[in-house]
Amino acid sequence: MKRPVIVLTGGGTAGHVSVNEALIPVFNEKGYEIHYIGSHDGIEKELINDGHTDVTYHAIQSGKLRRYFSMKNFSDPFRVGAGVLQAYSILRKLKPEIVFSKGGFVSVPVVLAAKLAKIPVVAHESDVSPGLANKLALPFSNHIFTVFEQTLDYLPNGKATCTGAIIRPEIFSGIRNDGLRIAGLTGEKPVFIVMGGSQGSAVLNDAVRKDLNSILANYEVIHLCGKGNIEESLERIPGYSQFEYVTEGLPHLLAAADFAVSRAGSNAIFELLSVHKPMLLIPLSAAKSRGDQLLNASLFKSLGIAQIVQEEDLENVSMMNLFNQLVEEKIELIENMRKVSNTKSPETMVDLILSYRN
Repeated sequence: MKRPVIVLTGGGTAGHVSVNEALIPVFNEKGYEIHYIGSHDGIEKELINDGHTDVTYHAIQSGKLRRYFSMKNFSDPFRVGAGVLQAYSILRKLKPEIVFSKGGFVSVPVVLAAKLAKIPVVAHESDVSPGLANKLALPFSNHIFTVFEQTLDYLPNGKATCTGAIIRPEIFSGIRNDGLRIAGLTGEKPVFIVMGGSQGSAVLNDAVRKDLNSILANYEVIHLCGKGNIEESLERIPGYSQFEYVTEGLPHLLAAADFAVSRAGSNAIFELLSVHKPMLLIPLSAAKSRGDQLLNASLFKSLGIAQIVQEEDLENVSMMNLFNQLVEEKIELIENMRKVSNTKSPETMVDLILSYRN
């Protein structure tokens, strides 16, 4: 008997892939044949091909959705058009029961193709305000699930449901001693994990490294600095461990950490919330983004579960002082985190997605 087929899509950043990664084992358990449609060179291709041998990856053309002037804005619509045709061909061949879209620019041609092929689409939005890809895809989607209640204000009545964050179960499986071993740390001082997102953050990297000597006098640091951002001169410094990006070992590194300094992407901060890590958030500025991380961080701050510093202010503040302030508020932050948790299990989320299938 032929197995039912599910198609997942989403990419551009690790945050657009991590939710899909949380759902993949559940679809497997339910007997689904899983296919993923992404770009030729996005991080989604690396994450899916490296970590999921049970998923078939299909690459299509896709143009980036830009809010600023670029000559590529004139050529990328043709790439999107080509992507729609490629996705349509894939979907007609696979005949999936449903398409689940996590957003990101590569998801747009897939959602459009699914509409043309009369295949139902369910989307997911992690940020407070919907991203441009999901805004474009919304008219062609059957339903959209959100992480934040506030997101429902931006969406049509009856077409959206707040389910909370979807957390990968392995996040809870970390072992502190394994994380310390991976990072080469002793754990004799409080440990900070610094996370700049899958692409890294030069602003955050520079701010930490500028104060590194004073920081290491009191703390140990696990620094996820982004691809190509390893500082060779800082290798083998006691108490400081650098990684470009970590996937499989991340639960152990989180277990080893007592505190977190992070960008404010929704998936990352909800994972930190779920394991009760006091966090200092440094959101992408409005000049560099659509402001989604600013809204995410502001909401976490209002709930008393995070501290915030704007990246424009990093040059004028001491990271050492910010670390100290986070340590001082540890107990209060953790108490608030225990009251706020709003998550949905991958098993429940899969059932909700499948309720919209043909």
